[in-house]
Amino acid sequence: MARGEGPLREAKTQRDAWLETGFAMLAEGGAENVRIEPLARRLSVTKGGFYWHFKDRADLLAAMLERWRDGRVTVIARHVTPDGDETAEGVLRRLLSRYLDQPNPRGMAIEMAVRDWARHDARVAEAVATVDAARLAHVAPLFEALGLPPDEAAARARLFYAYVFGQNLLAPTVDPAEAAGQQDRIAAILIGAGGG
Repeated sequence: MARGEGPLREAKTQRDAWLETGFAMLAEGGAENVRIEPLARRLSVTKGGFYWHFKDRADLLAAMLERWRDGRVTVIARHVTPDGDETAEGVLRRLLSRYLDQPNPRGMAIEMAVRDWARHDARVAEAVATVDAARLAHVAPLFEALGLPPDEAAARARLFYAYVFGQNLLAPTVDPAEAAGQQDRIAAILIGAGGG
């Protein structure tokens, strides 16, 4: 082990613990719920430990926002990368499946909390706009690869994400077979290929 690697890794891990606990609190009750003392209690550490990693609450929130923004941009870039000889339609169907067949309630709660936070904070609104722009910019070329002109591909990418996020807000359908059938038909309509 290189000199200083152990303490440096431990400090990074401790900082990550503060951030991850902050995200849990954000998901549970929004940005106002992220407070230093309750964070320390959850981590079973003293409040003083917080100040080894962050100047103040605003610094923590800024670090959380940066991590959320950069993480979302990185994830969408990775998710739109074709697996082997996967077609654009295949990538779009895989994306739909990832969002809808493998729900991430914690991730969606964080997404919704960040979007609510953005209604009251211009800095957060800018981060949300960056993430949305990256999502649309990565998905629109997939629709272009299906033969759509750029303006229609951009509109279809917006509709794609509106459906994904809107679907996650709806109550689950009682009949899973019916829900799966609807999802297949909606995918065909959104993608405009494979029988749509």
